[in-house]
Amino acid sequence: MAGFAGLGPTEAIIIVLVLLLLFGGRKLPEVARGTGRALRIFKAETKGLMDDDDDSDTTVTTRTNLPPGTGATVAPPPERNPATTEPLPPTSTET
Repeated sequence: MAGFAGLGPTEAIIIVLVLLLLFGGRKLPEVARGTGRALRIFKAETKGLMDDDDDSDTTVTTRTNLPPGTGATVAPPPERNPATTEPLPPTSTET
């Protein structure tokens, strides 16, 4: 039976024993607590970034839908490949 991330019970026991050897019995709860806090902060920050992205999408659509005469203008997007009507002058390599 596969557990977390494909680890079986034998691998989980080995990992716990290695952690006990590295950190000791007293430090292990502190390490686990610190890891939990870090994961909580990371999760909150990523959620905040996702919410900011959602807010910026609605802000852009709101700005483009302003009524005329409000002083806000929206410039058209630049062309990707603008057509040139005149060829560029040749560059000389002589000095």
